[in-house]
Amino acid sequence: MNFIIFDLEWNNAYNYKLKRAMNEIIEIGAVKLDENLEVIDTFKQLIKPQMSKKLGSRFKNLTHITADEINKSGIPFEKAFDDFAKWCGRGDKLFLSWSTSDLYTLVANFKCFENTVYVDFMTKYADAQKYCMSFIENADSANQISLSHCAEIFDINTDSANFHRALEDCMITAFCFKKVYDKEKLKAYIHTCDISFFERLVFKPYFIKEKEYKDFKLDDVEIVCPICKGKIEPIKKYEFTNNTFRGAGLCQKCNRKFWTYVRAKQTYDDIVVSSRAVPINKKRAKHIN
Repeated sequence: MNFIIFDLEWNNAYNYKLKRAMNEIIEIGAVKLDENLEVIDTFKQLIKPQMSKKLGSRFKNLTHITADEINKSGIPFEKAFDDFAKWCGRGDKLFLSWSTSDLYTLVANFKCFENTVYVDFMTKYADAQKYCMSFIENADSANQISLSHCAEIFDINTDSANFHRALEDCMITAFCFKKVYDKEKLKAYIHTCDISFFERLVFKPYFIKEKEYKDFKLDDVEIVCPICKGKIEPIKKYEFTNNTFRGAGLCQKCNRKFWTYVRAKQTYDDIVVSSRAVPINKKRAKHIN
């Protein structure tokens, strides 16, 4: 199996069609490793932007890529990734990147420019950052370690590295990956890249506003009394505000009144429903029927 370690550099642009900002890929770099983790080839390509011709100051300061450089060496997005797919070649290969941010950006760009979320040349993927962090004692998964910090921990010399240029970042990632490579442990971090894998990446969960929506029906949500565990029946119609259905109810067992709250969120796989009840003070309860 070969390993394809890729890195993307992107510019923040505004997508007028979607009416929101997006990260537009400007450079792709990749390193191909053989089964012995030896570098057998590299890939580097600048991409001409379509969304915004202006390069953001943050992008320029991080990468030092200039507009003149892009005009001279950049090619269209579609051509760049056609070339990249051919370079990756056939056969068994695992794609890796330092954190999943590159993967999210890649899929978002494919959706925008190729009209699909399916990156067909990618069949297996692993997050190199998450994998490498598993070898760092007391590493907190909630606080991601930067590539430069990981290289420092692994005692990898990066004095001559130009961080935030795609190919250079790939090489450092390859050195980190090679340092802690464990064939059996790596298996737990590998994802099969079928269509659902990519659809899940771009799916944006959202709160349901309708009282009846697909498999969700607000009237069927059972709310349990936090005091006696009896069933709370509604006595006041629900109103939707701040992504929450809010109402009032009466416990059929202890006869107490409660403010009731129900939230329903559509995720990629299903609808997640949560509910809670908060006691209403006696003075206010007298006026709710």
